[in-house]
Amino acid sequence: MSLADLVEAVRSGRSTARSIVDRAIAAASAQPFNAFTSIDEGATEAADAVDAAVAAGRDPGPLAGVPVALKDLIDQEGRPTTCGSSFLRTPALSSATVVGRIVAAGAVIIGRTGLHEFAYGFSSENEWWGPVRNPWDPDTSPGGSSGGSAVSVAAGIVPLALGTDTGGSVRVPAALCGCAGLKVTHGRVPLTGVFPLAPSLDTVGPIAGSTGDLAAGYLAMAGDDDADPWSVPKPLTAPGRAADLAGLTIGVPTPWTERRLDHTVAEGFTIAIDRLSAAGARVVRVDSPELDPRLLPRASYAEIGAVHRKWFSEDPERYGPSIRERLSVDLAHSSDAITGAAAWRAGLRHAAARLFEDVDVLVTPTVAALRKVIGEDTVEIDGESEPYRPALSWFTTLVNQMGVPALALPISVPGSPPPSLQVIAPWWEEARLLEIGLALEQAGVTGALPPVPRSW
Repeated sequence: MSLADLVEAVRSGRSTARSIVDRAIAAASAQPFNAFTSIDEGATEAADAVDAAVAAGRDPGPLAGVPVALKDLIDQEGRPTTCGSSFLRTPALSSATVVGRIVAAGAVIIGRTGLHEFAYGFSSENEWWGPVRNPWDPDTSPGGSSGGSAVSVAAGIVPLALGTDTGGSVRVPAALCGCAGLKVTHGRVPLTGVFPLAPSLDTVGPIAGSTGDLAAGYLAMAGDDDADPWSVPKPLTAPGRAADLAGLTIGVPTPWTERRLDHTVAEGFTIAIDRLSAAGARVVRVDSPELDPRLLPRASYAEIGAVHRKWFSEDPERYGPSIRERLSVDLAHSSDAITGAAAWRAGLRHAAARLFEDVDVLVTPTVAALRKVIGEDTVEIDGESEPYRPALSWFTTLVNQMGVPALALPISVPGSPPPSLQVIAPWWEEARLLEIGLALEQAGVTGALPPVPRSW
């Protein structure tokens, strides 16, 4: 059952939001993956309100009765926003704009999901809350930082979850959990009420089981917000029917894609490219020396230190060891380094704009490796170990630095989880990107089943 099928069942009266939400809460309470920091038993009241609207003949909204999991970095009125930290426990006075919008659309938030502390990492192994575990293999990480949100979808608890993405934190866990994830153009979805990691890079995005489900979540959240200085008043277009793959020019960027890959990832990417070509797409290699993650200046993340300066200077021990050292580095950047990083980012965006003059989208793997064992700081790629952070973030971080939208989609090949394809579009072209995602699924290039049965 797709999210659209679930909504239609509620709207038609064939099912009730209460029964759907009750099953989701039961599944969330029983899950063994440490995916949630809290579960909202009061969500049943919101579900009852949806059913009452249906009974009264009122429009219950485009997400009527959809149970949603919310990353514990996004404010929800009356509930603590812990950010996966050791010390934040104060209930939020109001909900984030995105929460208000999805609730107004009829969705029901059933709980808040675990994450890497303050969203500053790619494993969701949290010193204070314990590690979030991957449903495909509980000994492995689901990726991060939105690990709990991806797990809630992969474990069949909810059809839709919200995460944040500053360097890949929606796409990386989507990839490691065999889900679909959307990173939007910076400024497309409001950040009001979302605890910042790096505000000039932060985005909020959906994680779901398919492109169509991503589109439903995206449309409910996106749009300008006067309260958010990062929000941009660009027209919002809904995706239409699936794109014609035969009319696309798809770029494979070098040197970005020239790095060692896990054999499952490499084989899956090759198969995806071959299937795109067979579907009539023109796949070309495009060279841009600027698109090289090795050039990324560490000072590009100096603003992370600024967010935490006061708390960190008062008591650095309140932060876990995995991010304490990184925050120390972020707080030590010189003004020259920060200025140089800003110039590098401008050059990267200029280079990306030139590439998009010749191609419709770029494609890369989403991650270089799919299996990161909990408690280990390395991943194994073809028998060799390397640090896990660059292996997981290699293909995602540049997208945030560019500010463009991207999809992470599971490739239709065997795997536990299957390898993931990243599709990158020009600024503000989420609708076109989602139409391409629909086409990829229809053509059998992407799409996968979850590792466990769905509760909904």
